[in-house]
Amino acid sequence: MCVGISLAFNPLKKTPMIRLDGKTALVTGAGSGIGQCIAETFARAGARVIVAELRVEAGEATVQRIREAGGRAESVALDVTSESEVSAAAVRHPVVDVLVCNAGIGHVGTLLTTSGADFDRVMAVNVRGVFNTMKAWLPGMVSRGSGSVVNLASTAGLEGLVDRFAYSVSKHAVVGITRSAALDHARSGVRINCLCPGRVETPFVLARIAEYPDPAVAAREMASTQAMGRMGQPQEIANAALFLASDAATFITGVALPVDGGWTAGMFPKG
Repeated sequence: MCVGISLAFNPLKKTPMIRLDGKTALVTGAGSGIGQCIAETFARAGARVIVAELRVEAGEATVQRIREAGGRAESVALDVTSESEVSAAAVRHPVVDVLVCNAGIGHVGTLLTTSGADFDRVMAVNVRGVFNTMKAWLPGMVSRGSGSVVNLASTAGLEGLVDRFAYSVSKHAVVGITRSAALDHARSGVRINCLCPGRVETPFVLARIAEYPDPAVAAREMASTQAMGRMGQPQEIANAALFLASDAATFITGVALPVDGGWTAGMFPKG
């Protein structure tokens, strides 16, 4: 569940102290997990949220949750791998102040066990999807002289990850996209950053845990490999996204921010 748990939130009202009033935010892959939590958090912060999701019903469900909580949201069906589809969505929704490129997929395998088709599929979503989305909405931000882009990378984009070859390559690319584009547009009024989450307790991760012979043991083992002794929560990633998206971070661009409970801090045993 998406709840306010950090100093970025008023514990009495669960209303973000960092605000996005008057801004329109578009979040890709907002039908579940981290994307859904970011969309809900931005709505609580006062933004009008465009939920961009390939799975139409999941996107509509996020919109419904936001509206029931008193927020403003609408959905758009979007396949981020399709340049024409993304461009058409940008024509329908030209003014976006905050762009969150969250849509992504995972893949298990080494270089030798990853097929060319699997590699291409991961690149299409995780890399080309970010490229297509930024390419569609960044020009409007630049022309208006303001805007914030938050890309979702991973700790796998900062260091190697065993048995996640294609995924790690794709997330390194997202970090590179972020840093390069941030420098290219540093004087345009547009800030471009990315988040690098560690292991987060999302529906995807929980589904993977459920596949183990003993899910409870698997969950404990996954938590024990984290420096803080637990997995992250989607809200903790959403809090960081809110900060980077907001005017509280006006001197921050080109950052790949780990939100990982200490995962990348040192040599703590990782699994």
